[in-house]
Amino acid sequence: MKAALLPDRGVIKLAGDATRNFLHGLVTADILTLAPATARFTALLTPQGKIIADFFVAEAAQQGEFGSAFFLDVPRALGATLTQKLNLYKLRAKVTVEDKSAALGVLAAWNESANGGGEASDGQDAAQMHAMKIGLCYADPRLPALGLRAIIPLERAAQAAAELGAALTDSTAYDTHRIALGIPQGGVDFVYSDAFPHETDMDQLGGVDFKKGCFVGQEVVSRMQHRGTARTRAVPVRFEGQAPESGTAITAGGRPVGTLGSAGGGRGIASLRLDRVEEAFAEGGTLSAGTVPIHLVKPDWARFPFPGEKAQEKAQETPDR
Repeated sequence: MKAALLPDRGVIKLAGDATRNFLHGLVTADILTLAPATARFTALLTPQGKIIADFFVAEAAQQGEFGSAFFLDVPRALGATLTQKLNLYKLRAKVTVEDKSAALGVLAAWNESANGGGEASDGQDAAQMHAMKIGLCYADPRLPALGLRAIIPLERAAQAAAELGAALTDSTAYDTHRIALGIPQGGVDFVYSDAFPHETDMDQLGGVDFKKGCFVGQEVVSRMQHRGTARTRAVPVRFEGQAPESGTAITAGGRPVGTLGSAGGGRGIASLRLDRVEEAFAEGGTLSAGTVPIHLVKPDWARFPFPGEKAQEKAQETPDR
């Protein structure tokens, strides 16, 4: 197992009797059923349904080191913005909101043998329970293969890794693991305040509960779900040789269809207009990021149609003459 302190992650603490209901009414996930030492992947949206910030909500057990509270594992660059937004929304609710990023950080731990199938390692459950001694630890709710995450005091990274039985490495190794699994990251693979949850695959990765009822931006997101109108998606790609730079334009048959986000180890995440890619494939076109040929890779967790699948199915159904 490997572990890395993630320098781009911050922590916000929410406490008070009304915290659970307060969060539940705002974000895309169900917080009412959240149990201690578990987490939800979720987001706060604009009223128009675009992502202000995506994050994890974890509940600390009352008897634990952090006391009874909810902790948000958030993009560090958005910590102050999200804290301000939550304070605006709380009005007179009995909730305190504090940005604790100066003292607390996020450690990720994962098994290198885990693949896109999403199977957790045999020892991860035991490791998770053991990790409760060093911080607030929880399985990554998006995909089992992503491993564990722990909110810890920043100075305890080495201790936390040792107690997990993991080798402490840098965050680049975690990024390579994430990219290989096809998991998008905000700020790199999509732009905050300019992307809908479906466009970042939150609907595929457990980030939106369509049965929970109201949340900010819910009407727009539910409409996209029921009408199937998400034409842009963050999708995994593969390539040979040196990785193209983040932000490189992607073309299909010579026409622009999207941009490349994070990349490494021969894999990347691309934000693509899938309908335009489908049209290009139907005409015999191929994908390129700049001058580098790229190929789509459909992960096991993706339940939406990929470009070219219908043509393949039709070819398989048509007998050779």
